[in-house]
Amino acid sequence: MLFRAPKLDFDDLRVIEEINQLRHELRIYLHEPRRWKGQLRRNLKARAVQGSNSIEGYDVNLDDALAIMEDEEPLDADRRTSLEIVGYRNALTYIQQLADDPGFQLEEFLIRSLHFMMLGHDLSKSPGRYRPGQIFVHDEERSLKVYEGPSPEAVPALMQELVADLNTGDDDCPVFVRAAMAHLNLVMIHPFRDGNGRMARALQTMVLAREKILTPEFSSIEEWLGKNTQSYYGVLGEVGAGAWHPERDTTVWVRFNLVAHHMQAHTVLRRVDDASRTWLELEKVIQQHKLPERAVFALYTAALGLKVRRPVYEKDAEIEVGTANRDLRFMVQAGLLAPQGETKGRFYLGTPELREIRRNVLSERPRPKNPYE
Repeated sequence: MLFRAPKLDFDDLRVIEEINQLRHELRIYLHEPRRWKGQLRRNLKARAVQGSNSIEGYDVNLDDALAIMEDEEPLDADRRTSLEIVGYRNALTYIQQLADDPGFQLEEFLIRSLHFMMLGHDLSKSPGRYRPGQIFVHDEERSLKVYEGPSPEAVPALMQELVADLNTGDDDCPVFVRAAMAHLNLVMIHPFRDGNGRMARALQTMVLAREKILTPEFSSIEEWLGKNTQSYYGVLGEVGAGAWHPERDTTVWVRFNLVAHHMQAHTVLRRVDDASRTWLELEKVIQQHKLPERAVFALYTAALGLKVRRPVYEKDAEIEVGTANRDLRFMVQAGLLAPQGETKGRFYLGTPELREIRRNVLSERPRPKNPYE
């Protein structure tokens, strides 16, 4: 027996309809080719990876998350954190590939393979293998046992049931609810020795991506969950009640997820609009300073307050090393970028003039609100 979705009331259906409308608006924005879309997608993916890993205590700033995503050396993250980020990046990238595979079929082996991608750098955690013994979740700050998973003997059958349930599906159950229930059931089964939370969040993203809601970067709520970790743990604790209780009501969990989707969709829509407007303003700056059009790839990153790295600029602009160095030198001479560090670890930051362009683009907007309030 698994946790089951609750009966949805009028408010739940209203919120789901609002989420669908927000996602529809995003599709319209993203339908036409935009030069800034690749960088926005990369930033969103980095934020999702950053958010999900932060829940597990692996904190990394956005600059380092972006660097790791591009196989560049991070400036601040330690090796252990970098390996955790790389593992989760690889799993999400594979999910992204599967989202467009018409022959895709969810299998237990896939879930175990994704788990190995995440934790394969640490064989002591038995990546890809179900746990052999009982497992407990502890609140280290309060020295309390907050959850006890089902017996290890029950795990294989529960995982088989979960996979079968996801493959048969319920067409009358909205995809946002089905994805939330996949997340809840996996994290409550707690089939692995470690990495259960990340695996559950990745599975939720996979369910959404397979339903063509949007590409994983635009449909994931992992960034929002990372920013609301205590609430996330609180809701899981309320539903789980300390042990495997699939008979318990899951309304509070489903509504928590719907709020996350609603607020994250508002955030992504705002970023899409900001990216479009910022890009247009930067194109004017490029004309003013007589810089090559491709320079906008570097200036956009710097305008966001992020570090510009020469190898990443090369990839974005599709140019050679010498051309990239020359472009960056011209941007420095124009007073738009400021070099930092020595040659090997050099990066560039936006100057106050460039950052002011970004601030002028942004307008005061109300913060996303809980749609149930």
